[in-house]
Amino acid sequence: MCGFAGYLGQGAWGVAGQAPKILARMTDTIITRGPDDFGAWQDDVAGIGLAHRRLSIVDLSSAGHQPMFSASGRYVIAFNGEIYNHLDIRAELERNHAVMSWRGHSDTETLLAGFDAWGVQKTLEQAIGMFAFAVWDRQSCTLTLARDRLGEKPLYYGWMNGAFLFGSELKALKVHPAWKGEIDRGALSLYMRHNYIPTPYSIYKGVSKLRPGCVLTVSLAQPEPTIVSYWSGARVATEGRSNIYTGSATQAVDDLEALLKDAVRQQMMADVPLGAFLSGGVDSSTVVALMQAQSSRPVQTFTIGFNEEGYNEAVHAKAVAKHLGTSHTELYVTAEQALAVIPRLPSLYDEPFSDSSQIPTFLVSQLARQHVTVALSGDAGDELFCGYNRYQMTANLWRKLASVPRPMRKMVAMMLTSIAPQSWDKLAARLSSLMPSSARLANMGDKLHKGADVLSCQSASELYLGLVSHWHDPASVVIGGYEPATLLNGSTPALEGLDDVQRMMALDMLTYLPDDILTKVDRAAMGVSLETRVPFLDHRVVEFAWSLPQTVKLRDGQAKWALRQVLYRHVPKELIERPKMGFGVPIDSWLRGPLREWAENLLSEVRLNNDGFFNASVVRAKWSEHLAGKRNWQYQLWDVLMFQAWLDEEARFTALSS
Repeated sequence: MCGFAGYLGQGAWGVAGQAPKILARMTDTIITRGPDDFGAWQDDVAGIGLAHRRLSIVDLSSAGHQPMFSASGRYVIAFNGEIYNHLDIRAELERNHAVMSWRGHSDTETLLAGFDAWGVQKTLEQAIGMFAFAVWDRQSCTLTLARDRLGEKPLYYGWMNGAFLFGSELKALKVHPAWKGEIDRGALSLYMRHNYIPTPYSIYKGVSKLRPGCVLTVSLAQPEPTIVSYWSGARVATEGRSNIYTGSATQAVDDLEALLKDAVRQQMMADVPLGAFLSGGVDSSTVVALMQAQSSRPVQTFTIGFNEEGYNEAVHAKAVAKHLGTSHTELYVTAEQALAVIPRLPSLYDEPFSDSSQIPTFLVSQLARQHVTVALSGDAGDELFCGYNRYQMTANLWRKLASVPRPMRKMVAMMLTSIAPQSWDKLAARLSSLMPSSARLANMGDKLHKGADVLSCQSASELYLGLVSHWHDPASVVIGGYEPATLLNGSTPALEGLDDVQRMMALDMLTYLPDDILTKVDRAAMGVSLETRVPFLDHRVVEFAWSLPQTVKLRDGQAKWALRQVLYRHVPKELIERPKMGFGVPIDSWLRGPLREWAENLLSEVRLNNDGFFNASVVRAKWSEHLAGKRNWQYQLWDVLMFQAWLDEEARFTALSS
């Protein structure tokens, strides 16, 4: 796992010996992604510069140093990630392309040999792994950027004042002399809706994220980047539904276990200590069980716990670890320890990001890094095997809503919202004595207003968008705001043949997974120089999962049925069966307590007006309601707070870099 950065262009930065200093500065900003080694290469005549920071995982020797040249000398690469089947690719090259000698045993060298033999795209089609890289073709003077199929590794790029800049994180681009960043209010609006900025947008105008599964080529002769897809999640989903697995349910479980076991085996490849995150849920427990089944020694597992009720999974993880016989480490985190992470978040996440589970994710990464350099995780099980409660809930709700004429639904919504939430709460309080305790609802007014938001929806897709949105009308709070088209709204793929639940799963795989879940884990882990790997995102597992009948994923109301059957071959059912719990922290109460002063400073009317990004009256109204306990606006307020904190970090970074 590493980080890289570079530029293409012929400007003042390429003369008078400035290039090496600039390349070093670019990668110094991302040193936690690769603290073990630094390398840079430039060709001032061609106008290209590549720099690399290395976290040594496979082949710890100097033979793994980057940027690295192919044996032919044609290609120069800066690579971030792991190619898990690179030894199989080496064997193929030795059999059919007379590659008989190797400098070392790094996967980067294997990849370059593939480029020499087959070209970039054909090599990627054979590779199983997670990666982002930049490779310069010295023969054609063409730069190629590529990103893995599901978006595990980040890659930013864009033209700035005559320079094409690229790198693993935005901060690496920002120290190049050609940089001129302007905040994109369209991207900010999308952030306020989703709590992340969807690909291909970034917080800055002119800078994009490369979409997963894509290859970009650019040159000084053809400065407009060409982007092609070598693998498409949308295509995999639709093809899977048209080529349904025909074996029995038992055969499906057998085949799934074999595939997952091989994916885990490959991802246990490392020349450094390796472990796994363990929450005690279905996904992480399955990964750990398959690791332990293939390990001759106890697997190292890590979890964090909280003393706050409703936020602690550590007790379940401990029980699973004990049954499997892992070497388990747990840390119970105090509120003070969790709160101490918050000042680090803007720098870690590099652009506004407000999934509050970023806090425990960083803490468990920090814990694991004290013992290992690589950790496997159970991410993506929900998206692939129908695990999120919202899938069934949305589909069931839409079936009921669709039976009621829309004008009638809109009328009911207007009636519900015409009464203030606190008035509904007072009414509920009066009636509560007449109702059984099981039927009483806290914050009745808040729930009725949220329910009213969905009554006027015209489709399950619109209902789904509403349910995954924080601010339902971001343009009302972002000054000058507007929403560019995304895969969820305006440029949604056709996804033919998928029902409502499958469409939600596919859209989550294409958007929420790479832009929220994988971003959250990558930045938190790389912030402490920990490599994370996700066995469920082996593309063979993804393709197989999409071919499975929906009845194998969702059976008798139970989500992730096939995955559970794999797990129950290794862990007793009673250790796993319990209500699904999110991985979060009590932001709502913290904002009324220990975070109140910090938040008040960032949300002050003077500050909001001076910054000029948010409608101060709208934000202040939500802040007041939250403090008074009238409504729970934790998600909306955390969006604003993380942007404001990021804005402060942006100013600090700019001052230090100038």
